[in-house]
Amino acid sequence: MDVARSKVSDTGTPVACASCQARHGVVCGALWSGQLRELGRQSLRRTIDAGSEIIAQGSESSFYSNIMRGVVKLCKVMPDGRQQIVGLQFAPDFVGRPFVPESMLSAQAATDAEICVFPRDLLDRMISETPKLQRSLYDQALKELDAAREWMLTLGRRTAEEKVASLLHLIATHAEPQTATTTSFDLPLSRAEIADFLGLTIETVSRKLTKLRKSGVIRIENFRHIIVPDMDELERMISA
Repeated sequence: MDVARSKVSDTGTPVACASCQARHGVVCGALWSGQLRELGRQSLRRTIDAGSEIIAQGSESSFYSNIMRGVVKLCKVMPDGRQQIVGLQFAPDFVGRPFVPESMLSAQAATDAEICVFPRDLLDRMISETPKLQRSLYDQALKELDAAREWMLTLGRRTAEEKVASLLHLIATHAEPQTATTTSFDLPLSRAEIADFLGLTIETVSRKLTKLRKSGVIRIENFRHIIVPDMDELERMISA
């Protein structure tokens, strides 16, 4: 794991913050300049290999992080060792739960990723001092709750084809690069992981991807690279 400390420019502004996706995100976007400089001085950039664990379920972590690049999967591990993927996070999402020292989930890099890590105690202090940051985290928690309820609808009521289309739409809306109508991305999950996430069999996932390809909704290259020629058409499949 490569680690690099965030450098600060002559003006006192962290150099890495200038072009950082998370600069206007949930945490950094709610900080005033002095707080951002303090956070920048104590932050670290880390590269994470696909499959590596960022936070272990049940562990006490001394840091929070923002995702700078890549996809992170959130998993719940049962007492008998079985594992369920319960969510995906993308840049510039915030990883961690304030004021709760023990992680309720495992966070693992689904792809090669880069994260910006900062001390838990520092951010907890900033949260207690900054109403704007408190509101930002509160709003984000409500958005995640709404997204979880929407995913419950997907798992409970949508057809297998709609489930696969919903996952592709989720990834596509966070993918790079995008144009006004076309999006392309590499699937961050294997067929087995997609089946696990959607409550389907691997064979069903493969059949539905093939059906979407034959109908022209998606194109598949090299098994994992997905091209969505028309995002509106993909969205219509899950909102009918």
